[in-house]
Amino acid sequence: MKILVTGGAGFVGSHVVDRLLEDGHAVEVIDNLSTGRRERIHPNARLHVCDLRDARLVEVIATTRPDVVVHVAAQAAVSRSVIDPRFDASINVLGTIALLEACRLTGVRRIIYTSTGGAGYGDTDVLPTPEDHPLRPSSPYGVSKTAAERYVDCWVGLTGGRALTLRLANVFGPRQDPAGEAGVVAIFTSRLLAGDPCIVTGDGEQTRDYVYVLDVADAVSRAVVSPDAVGVMNIGTGVEKTVNDIYRELAQLTGVTVPAEHGPARPGEQRRSVLDATRAKKRLGWSAATPFGESLRQTVAWFRKELSS
Repeated sequence: MKILVTGGAGFVGSHVVDRLLEDGHAVEVIDNLSTGRRERIHPNARLHVCDLRDARLVEVIATTRPDVVVHVAAQAAVSRSVIDPRFDASINVLGTIALLEACRLTGVRRIIYTSTGGAGYGDTDVLPTPEDHPLRPSSPYGVSKTAAERYVDCWVGLTGGRALTLRLANVFGPRQDPAGEAGVVAIFTSRLLAGDPCIVTGDGEQTRDYVYVLDVADAVSRAVVSPDAVGVMNIGTGVEKTVNDIYRELAQLTGVTVPAEHGPARPGEQRRSVLDATRAKKRLGWSAATPFGESLRQTVAWFRKELSS
């Protein structure tokens, strides 16, 4: 198939592009390169430098004529969304609306949208959290990503197209920018390798569901060839890891024996977050396949190579 990936020069998007090419698909990429990097794009993928909010978007999609659009592009920094919620919404909501309208105008019939799990559900009553749990986002980022899900649903109703939303857990792995949208794995890894102290907010016992980026790319790969897979699916491991756990394992991998420093807790931060991915296993045959320790080793190896180059 011909697949168009938005945000294909970014952290998650570039891994998705690599996997889809490996599967034998033809891949086109839309990215405005604000956070994505041109060098991450596989040479067999064709890049269109375009913002989703640009009037050129319809022309780009009409020219590429994709069978499937995989929508990964996003403003992904929670902290940025708190500081500037209008900017966050302009990309995650208005950008998604522009993409959906361009798909309607050009006859695209299938969309796979990557949303957020932890930031979308917020603090929940059920752990691991299933897809039918009420959404209680506590950040503008969580609000904008889940609002975009409603627009995707509306597009399905208006056009008769087919859409699948993948709610991702906390994604980590090679190519993640520790200064950008990064989570704690990228931040701690880069600081440990540089010999800088790591700050754990609060007591460090807050938990997250950490899913390896190559496993996320595998989920998208399976979704692309599963046209009957629609609706919403969680993509996570179902395993909770504390921030203290992450620090200990990364410190061991990097040979650091100094304990982490502790800073004040972040107001409103979720205490626990872990996703139930049973639906993805049943409908896509997907589950997180990379052992956590191995995924951390691969991540540290990538960061070590980056720092030495």
